[in-house]
Amino acid sequence: MKAYMQRMGRSLMLPVATLPVAALFMGIGYWIDPSGWGGNNLLAAFLIKAGGTILDNLGILFAVGLALGMSKDKDGSSALAGLIAFLTPMTLVNSGAVAMFRKVDIEQVNVAFDAINNKNVFVGILAGLVAAAMYNRFSGVKLPMALSFFSGKRAVPIVTAAVMAVLSALLIFVWPPVYTGLVTFGEFISSLGPVGAGLYGFFNRLLIPTGLHHALNNVFWFNLAGIDDIGKFWASEGVKGVTGMYQAGFFPVMMFGLPAGALAMYQCARPEKKKVTASLMLAAGFAAFFTGVTEPLEFSFMFVAWPLYVVHAVLTGISMFIAASFHWTAGFNFSAGLVDYLLSLRVPIANQPLMLIVLGLIMAVVYYFTFLFVIKKFNLMTPGREEGTGEETEDVATSGDNKYAAMAERIFVGLGGADNLTSVDNCTTRLRLQVKDTGAVDQAKIKATGVPGISVIDKTNIQVIVGTEVQFVADELSRIHSGAPVAAATDKAVAVEEVVEVSSVNDVYAVANGQVVPIEQVSDEVFSQKMMGDGFAVLPTTGEIFAPVAGTIMNIFPTKHAMGIQTASGVEVLLHMGIDTVSLKGEPFELYVSEGQKVARGQLIAKVDLEAILAADRKTDMIVVFTNPDNISSLTIEAGENTANTVIGTVEAK
Repeated sequence: MKAYMQRMGRSLMLPVATLPVAALFMGIGYWIDPSGWGGNNLLAAFLIKAGGTILDNLGILFAVGLALGMSKDKDGSSALAGLIAFLTPMTLVNSGAVAMFRKVDIEQVNVAFDAINNKNVFVGILAGLVAAAMYNRFSGVKLPMALSFFSGKRAVPIVTAAVMAVLSALLIFVWPPVYTGLVTFGEFISSLGPVGAGLYGFFNRLLIPTGLHHALNNVFWFNLAGIDDIGKFWASEGVKGVTGMYQAGFFPVMMFGLPAGALAMYQCARPEKKKVTASLMLAAGFAAFFTGVTEPLEFSFMFVAWPLYVVHAVLTGISMFIAASFHWTAGFNFSAGLVDYLLSLRVPIANQPLMLIVLGLIMAVVYYFTFLFVIKKFNLMTPGREEGTGEETEDVATSGDNKYAAMAERIFVGLGGADNLTSVDNCTTRLRLQVKDTGAVDQAKIKATGVPGISVIDKTNIQVIVGTEVQFVADELSRIHSGAPVAAATDKAVAVEEVVEVSSVNDVYAVANGQVVPIEQVSDEVFSQKMMGDGFAVLPTTGEIFAPVAGTIMNIFPTKHAMGIQTASGVEVLLHMGIDTVSLKGEPFELYVSEGQKVARGQLIAKVDLEAILAADRKTDMIVVFTNPDNISSLTIEAGENTANTVIGTVEAK
């Protein structure tokens, strides 16, 4: 569940990332015509309406973004399913439709149904999650020949529409009490006034390590419980000095408090590590000030000095409380950085926003001296204070694209290389990685690259905080993970070799522990007579199955017993687990990969219940077939007893 919620939080960042565009258009429009709302200026009206294109359709954006982000291979058809999933309740559960179904006048329909509109983020999230679940379940379904046109991905929107129709019928009965409960919760927090704003700021920061802060934000920032603080602020609706109270207090913290805290951490660093610490703190502090992206800075001390992070959460709550108490308001569409602050200055409902700068300067002093005191008093291991050899860490190359390649190479080695890393993903600021064992990760090597921090989630999931340039590092890491050569590590640093093109020669790894036999000895004529191509088989002694080559998972059979892999040089490989196991309907197989995923050679990709296969009177041969012989110039396989995840031969593409 925790991993699912983190994926959800990451996926929500896709639609949230569109909000700065609305801020830019509407902010400039308000700046041109702050009193007439575009009524006095054609350009201002055009820009304000353009910004409304996004803000007035948040539900659709969340549905499409979540459906795409939560799908197993990020295919565009999942986004289409998300759109259909959202439009279904918009059509079936609006006030007019409910009035027709119940045969009453529209005035008699519960006011809760007025909230079922394109701005409804709750319905958008529900639609996106349903669409993603339907895509992951049915995108590979094969229908009878007469209906084959609707097989696979074409079936997903149809199934999604049917499921959402059922959920829409339930919403007609469930939505009114749910809506009332959410509104009551929002009113309770609102009734607390500045105290409620302070509590919200405190828990907002505390939830960031889990990714659940997005769920809390949705209650106060969007139209989930009737608060809609962001939407009302930019529409200049509500009460001046109140609307924006769940945003304003973040500006002093992100623009001033955290950068001042970064200065304190730099000054507390060991003399021999100040150069590296300064580079990290300067970049992370500027990101917080200018854009409001605080994760690079927060993750640098969130886990290694967690008491300091709790102090940070308390100070955030205090800032929110003070801003709300004095009714100083400003708003943002992306985050509380300088860009959004400047854009919000001319929004009519902003109230004494310049006082947030005064509060920010005060919070900078408070953060600086509080961080200094807490770090020294409790000897917290903030960046640059870690125990070490006394030598300063060698910098990663900082010029051109080589910077990201070098960082990715070092991170790859620190993660344990292909023997440990299983999948690579990323969100806005962090690498989200799956490994076989987080205990095998050399965190010191990864930190030597200058990354702000590392977060170990559980035994198989780890996050590396990189910053806003994470996409470039993730791309390089994915390239290495797919089979490109990796440099070896030394005691002081990792020697980063020049990247070369992927070779046409690919090592072939044993897929399991057991006896490697020529494909001619497989007791199935289709394989033994090489009707599908040359290859080999392993008679396994354990159920762990590993990738025979590096490449991309091209397809997985619905019954999980077989999958196709294509190498970077174009060699196509079929892994067939057991003989006549298709009839077992996937029950003995647990897969750790999905279609479209890149895998490293020797990566753990499945676990097979060998006893269940034998009990069903089937054979357990793990068969590897190279299915496009015209693209292969040579294949060498060494038979005999072997250990899984070891090289047993090579295959060379023409």
